[in-house]
Amino acid sequence: MSEPTEHSGPGDHAATGTVTAWGVTGLPEFRPGDDLTAALAGALDGSLADGDVVVVTSKVLSKVEGRLVTVPRDPEERDAARRAAIDEETVRLIATKGRTKIVTNRLGIVQAAAGVDGSNVAGDEVALLPEDPDGSAETLRAGLSAALGVRVAVVVTDTMGRCWRIGQTDAAIGSAGLVALHGYGGAVDAQGNELIVTEVAVADEVAAAADLVKGKLGGVPVAVVRGLRHLIGAGRSAGELVRPVEEDLFWLGTAEALARGAQEAVGSRRSVRSFADDAVDPDAVRRAVAAGLTAPAPHHSRPVRFLWLRDAARRAALLDAMEEAWRADLGGDGFSAEQIARRTARGDLLRRAPELVLPFLVRGDEGGAHDYPDERRADCERSMFTVAGGAAVQGLLVALAAEGLGSCWVGSTIFAADITRSVLALPGSWEPLGAVAVGHPAEPPAARGETGPDDRLVER
Repeated sequence: MSEPTEHSGPGDHAATGTVTAWGVTGLPEFRPGDDLTAALAGALDGSLADGDVVVVTSKVLSKVEGRLVTVPRDPEERDAARRAAIDEETVRLIATKGRTKIVTNRLGIVQAAAGVDGSNVAGDEVALLPEDPDGSAETLRAGLSAALGVRVAVVVTDTMGRCWRIGQTDAAIGSAGLVALHGYGGAVDAQGNELIVTEVAVADEVAAAADLVKGKLGGVPVAVVRGLRHLIGAGRSAGELVRPVEEDLFWLGTAEALARGAQEAVGSRRSVRSFADDAVDPDAVRRAVAAGLTAPAPHHSRPVRFLWLRDAARRAALLDAMEEAWRADLGGDGFSAEQIARRTARGDLLRRAPELVLPFLVRGDEGGAHDYPDERRADCERSMFTVAGGAAVQGLLVALAAEGLGSCWVGSTIFAADITRSVLALPGSWEPLGAVAVGHPAEPPAARGETGPDDRLVER
């Protein structure tokens, strides 16, 4: 008997001859504490050869290793207990749809229900995955090699769904003695093209092939795959086939990604102080404005308008008039020339911003606030619509952050209502709420950390 040696690459992972597979029949119904190695050695004595791959369904290992949980037989209670087991085995929730949960389990594997399974076990049990499938595979490989004098590999499998594909297939969750991942880096194809990033999950291919002879209902939990002698050797285990989260482009479900994005956008909505020269995608601005317009407003009202000031001449005229009035106001307040220059520097940011969006509240027949004859109701109306306008502006700023855009909101004290309406030829019912400069931040905004209540939250 020879020990496994390091597989040499980057040759082809495909077999040069025939690959065959057969199911191992006549095995008992395994229970906790049973000797799986001895049972397989007896069943495979005389038929197992050097270079064979023994493929074992994880359920068998779950049984002999005591990974069974006792649950009620009542269907509803059994299902509740199974779901509790799923939660216990879950490390991170990836996505939910209806009653289905896609999670990362304790092994780091992303799959439905954390691998907790109620099939092919007694009615008062559910099975958890083995605690260390790679270790179980190595124990079984060493035991079979010692008992039968052959150099073999072992793959432990579980059934999984696949992204973007209908149906399930068996995949490797544990392996030993097999090159589980074959890399083609540095190899050249028949046309002379260098294969740079191609890697083949050999262990998964073996698992799927073995399932063709094992099935789900025939009581055949073990198969042998022959013809892959060139892939027998030390290599990465099946556990190393799990893609790290930081490399996964699709590590959240749609609903979870939207929720996380909205949450993170709130925290990343920072007022930027400089913009890059990169052009802004117009559709991104339109999406952000649309999001801002979803802000709540009093019933049957449409009080918010956004004016996207894209005409260069009108924008320059507005900013010139705004700055002139701003300087006059600050001078009247007694500020020095140096103080005025420092405070009006924000006007330079507005001039350099790739885009400028102006939010407005409208009144009267245009869908906004109404005039009441008494001051009490008129004051309540103003407050209610002011809140609606603020919510719309915040919605715009957060949506811009979600689009990867920076923003800077300059308040309405600077964009005086009379000047803004005059320069832009707007009706008197339009009340400006300031201006929002939009663009790609010259530097990434600093992290704000977790948001939460502070001493400004008053509870009674």
